[in-house]
Amino acid sequence: MSKQVCPIGFFDSGVGGTSIWKEMIKILPNEHTIYLADSANAPYGKKTKEQIVALSEKNTKFLLSQGCKMIVVACNTATTNAISYLRAKYNVPFIGIEPAIKPAAFYTKTNTIGILATQGTLSSELFAKTSNEFASDVRVIEQVGKGLVELIEDNRIDSDEMQDLLRSYLEPMMASEIDHLILGCTHYPYLIPHIKKIVGDKVSIIDSGYAVSKQIKKVLQNQNSLNQSTRRGSYQFYTNSDKKVLENLLDDVKHPLNVKQANF
Repeated sequence: MSKQVCPIGFFDSGVGGTSIWKEMIKILPNEHTIYLADSANAPYGKKTKEQIVALSEKNTKFLLSQGCKMIVVACNTATTNAISYLRAKYNVPFIGIEPAIKPAAFYTKTNTIGILATQGTLSSELFAKTSNEFASDVRVIEQVGKGLVELIEDNRIDSDEMQDLLRSYLEPMMASEIDHLILGCTHYPYLIPHIKKIVGDKVSIIDSGYAVSKQIKKVLQNQNSLNQSTRRGSYQFYTNSDKKVLENLLDDVKHPLNVKQANF
């Protein structure tokens, strides 16, 4: 089989990476994709680095067994803790997801930016390196989004508990006069409508979806691996938890897709 027609693999600690997937199919709709939601082990942010690496390798092996030509690590925590290991071990391009600190630090007017992320991301060596490189002269307000991923995975995005948690995390940031808020977890873009109600128009919300999608296209072009078909690609999803949560988040996708519950 030609590499061009092989699928692009995505994995996340659950359903959140579909926010990245949705951005990618906007610019590469003809690519075949396989998405793996490891919801049974969500969230990765509470796990040790060794556990995150082991889960990321398990997910990688599954996607490679499906013939994927590229793997998108659609999880900030997995990227910051495991992508170097994966790239060293497997001969396939890996695209990672990192908090968008660089643009926030560049455009801030108040010299104060906020980041909402998991503990696993905020405590990683890669996050520390990125912060030191791009935000050393900017005040960075870090906030662990404890409980947010669990509520999203439990299909409780619009719950009162979600509203209360977001207010408790974001209001202190607002008091510190942040003008940019970085979403450091791929689950969090699904919370943007609720976040906007709290932070208003004074804060720019930054996620990585569009930038990652451009990088996927660039790498495929450089490797002559873009699917040249003019037909829309096939979209396959796997989850090891309740598939209804995944189906609900994909409800706005107006193209056929297949969601399967599987053990992996």
